[in-house]
Amino acid sequence: MAHIDYPASYYAASANKAPARPRLQEAVETDVCIIGAGYTGLSTALSLLEQGYRVVVLEAAGVGFGASGRNGGQIVNSYSRDIDTIERTAGAHETALIGAMAFEGARIIRERIRQYDIDCDLKDGGIFAALSTKQMRHLEGQKALWERYGYQHLEMLDGQDIRSEVASDRYVGGMLDRQGGHIHPLNLALGEALAVEHLGGRIFEQSPAIKIERGQRPMVRTPEGQVSARFVVVAGNAYLGNLVPELAAKSMPCGTQVIATEPLAAEIASSLLPHDYCVEDCNYLLDYYRLSADRRLIYGGGVVYGARDPADVISIIRPKMLETFPQLREAKIEFAWTGNFLLTLSRLPQVGRLGDNIYYSQGCSGHGVTYTHLAGRIIAEAIKGQAERFDAFASLRHYPFPGGQRFGAAISALGALYYSLRDRLGF
Repeated sequence: MAHIDYPASYYAASANKAPARPRLQEAVETDVCIIGAGYTGLSTALSLLEQGYRVVVLEAAGVGFGASGRNGGQIVNSYSRDIDTIERTAGAHETALIGAMAFEGARIIRERIRQYDIDCDLKDGGIFAALSTKQMRHLEGQKALWERYGYQHLEMLDGQDIRSEVASDRYVGGMLDRQGGHIHPLNLALGEALAVEHLGGRIFEQSPAIKIERGQRPMVRTPEGQVSARFVVVAGNAYLGNLVPELAAKSMPCGTQVIATEPLAAEIASSLLPHDYCVEDCNYLLDYYRLSADRRLIYGGGVVYGARDPADVISIIRPKMLETFPQLREAKIEFAWTGNFLLTLSRLPQVGRLGDNIYYSQGCSGHGVTYTHLAGRIIAEAIKGQAERFDAFASLRHYPFPGGQRFGAAISALGALYYSLRDRLGF
């Protein structure tokens, strides 16, 4: 079987040293078999190991190979569709539970970093940047919504305020989330994997799950081995393929693109983002950016529906970067990469069970860094028998994309074009 390397991203080039992990080449018995060593799988593993369960994690490539090791590195609270959307579509009890969990993922990340001494360049503070007065009204409503659910870490920024935080003329204002922040995402995953192994968990890399045999004691087969378990957790997200066909029908892999500049001079970096906050704008197809620990500007944006890799990432993202920071026109782009996230039609996570002993969570819809850490905790709670929070997410309704994945990608792209035109025209 061919070895799958990490993509040539800035994160892979600057990753902390990780131990060599074996392929699965034996028959193993355990309490819980987790498919996928991204944030969802690793968070689930840690939560279970802390409760005394035996855990085996199977990863088709390397730890954090997918979205967990390629994303923008931003700690953003809530979900891809905010709590007000859930209020309109879910029952009052479920909404109250999901709303109360909207800020837990960020706390879990910080707890894990402290508890397991994970070196991943954690920085506090994130800005939502508004390009129009309409977007400012949206942020004011978002602040009121989050405060209604007990979150008190937000500060509105007027035009003068945001220009003191972001050296760009694009924004009319914004909102600072002091409990937002940013990290080196691959190093967070690698640190969590070391914590899993420290607690006695086993991680097998280059070991894709090729078949799940369902039953009273399910079996997960890989090309060279097998795992028998009491429970299985499916955490492959956009890289799951068709392993579980009923999950693939209601989700769509999508690609997003990221670039990283050369290291910037200290005075230039500090002039761009004086307090080293991460930033995302309020457009439907949003841009997001931050400084790395070695003062590179990491800038991402754009969506390719259906997860096709564009031929030239730099040509897509560099113009966006220069629209925000024209002062970087001479900065060299040293890294460019793409990665897939999993989209659901509702933009809300898809959570549930297959039978009594196979659990899944997927479909973060581009908002996964915090949610995946929450997902791991609630899956572990459900396996332990405390399923109220898990069931709140499982109650959310999900529907197939019109036309299936093949034609749904084109329909979704047309919808995104409509909303992006509305953003540009300001209505």
